[in-house]
Amino acid sequence: MAVEMITYGRGVGGASSRSRRPWKYDVFLNFCGQDNRKDFTDFLFNELVRDGIHTFRDNEELNKGAVLSSQLMEAIEGSRIAIIVFSQNYAFSTWCLTELVKILDCNKNGRMEKVFPVFFKVDPSNVRKQSGIYEEAFKEHEERFKDHEMGKVKTWRTALTEAAEMAGWDQRNVADG
Repeated sequence: MAVEMITYGRGVGGASSRSRRPWKYDVFLNFCGQDNRKDFTDFLFNELVRDGIHTFRDNEELNKGAVLSSQLMEAIEGSRIAIIVFSQNYAFSTWCLTELVKILDCNKNGRMEKVFPVFFKVDPSNVRKQSGIYEEAFKEHEERFKDHEMGKVKTWRTALTEAAEMAGWDQRNVADG
């Protein structure tokens, strides 16, 4: 379903929108590798590539030995669309959350056209409200970042709520998963 939507969306803009904003990547995949790198995300990535959609996935595009944070941020800024795959351990990853904030910032300021959330084996309301496993993750973040970086934790919470309110796909509601 995601492939059809993105392929359709890509065709709608055509060459004219591409010439206004030359993106380095059609899609940036934001996901927690320990949860779904070798199954869902691999499948999604391979389907996108098969359809000719230039897709950034961290283990495919990062230069070994490079400064990861700047390379990831540049990849986000250079992407037309982001697919955010929310999963069980997503909120435990400060990398995922930092990427999420950047994705939403790029979407708000027009650098990125679309953001598509995918809820992989998680309830969208748990993401939106940071309840369940997401609540556990934020308890850890609040303990870890106590006084000096609580603003960062608040920003992550706001980003999760905002992203989970976007129209997306709940994998639990698909017959074959």
